[in-house]
Amino acid sequence: MRPDNLNNGLVAAEAFTDDERAAVYRAIETRRDVRDQFLSDPIPDDVLRRLLDAAHAAPSVGFMQPWNFILIRDETVRQSAWEAFSRANEEAEAMFPEEKRSTYRSLKLEGIRKAPLSICVTSDPDRAGPVVLGRTHNSRMDSYSTVCAVQNLWLAARAEGIGVGWVSIFRDEDVRALLGIPQRVEIVAWLCLGYVDQLYGEPELAIKGWRQRLPLEELVFKDGWGQK
Repeated sequence: MRPDNLNNGLVAAEAFTDDERAAVYRAIETRRDVRDQFLSDPIPDDVLRRLLDAAHAAPSVGFMQPWNFILIRDETVRQSAWEAFSRANEEAEAMFPEEKRSTYRSLKLEGIRKAPLSICVTSDPDRAGPVVLGRTHNSRMDSYSTVCAVQNLWLAARAEGIGVGWVSIFRDEDVRALLGIPQRVEIVAWLCLGYVDQLYGEPELAIKGWRQRLPLEELVFKDGWGQK
């Protein structure tokens, strides 16, 4: 938009209808991190475009839009990614106390191989130049903006009946080498996507006893840290 049109860019803001509002909250409340329940059905191109459009509509500080989306369907590449994950997963298991390791092993993390599509989401800190409006005093704002894109995609996927799993257990250099990602570009997320016909009614980690959702009241402070 040109500067002389800035005053003409406003449009009417209206609250959603009851049904529209309920659909938004349903997507938020029933979103799950899917690990193993993926179906093999491919995601049609038009549906994938809607998901990417949703991600690209995310807010970004300074409108920098630092994200890229690497679409990975090739089984050989996904197998290599799974092998990298498996190596890191063994290292991760050893970091937990002995009494938690059996529970850790029970968490099936098969999305890389089972889901028909993976998306590696990256953040390019140079996308908007060296000085970015809103990033002048917090250099991580490009990463935070990219995470907003991930959340947008995740919620849109839930509305489409598509599950998403976020794989974070890998060595950065393994994925960087596998996909040819430049050193200056940050790897934010490896997402596994596929249709699902079942989801956990509550977060899987809560159901399996790994960790429970904290009461919201413990997390809301008033007018200062720790003040309730």
